[in-house]
Amino acid sequence: QVQLVESGGGLVQAGGSLRLSCAASGSTYRMGWFRQAPGKERDFVASVRWSDASTSYADSVKGRFTIPRDNAKNTMYLQMNSLKPEDTAVYYCAAAGYLHGSSWSARAYDYWGQGTQVTVSS
Repeated sequence: QVQLVESGGGLVQAGGSLRLSCAASGSTYRMGWFRQAPGKERDFVASVRWSDASTSYADSVKGRFTIPRDNAKNTMYLQMNSLKPEDTAVYYCAAAGYLHGSSWSARAYDYWGQGTQVTVSS
């Protein structure tokens, strides 16, 4: 069992930046970020494979978001730059204990954080 603790989030103006953190209590195969806006489904944002730091991003965030990690702390980050009002959502950290699906699919993840609100004002 892996526990995920998220931090960060908040209110920022369009064009600004925010950084989210997700600390895992144990080792994982892959970690990722998803987001859910009101009335919408939970969507993939980005992921990182722990073994080789291979990353993937949703088209909507490419070039604006990055997903650095700190191996020593078992912590993943979501660095969000050039934020837009449409980035407003609850952001969830997720972790997969082993490979069982595509990085962009929520079903490929076994553990989830509590979620943190990100609000981008225009």
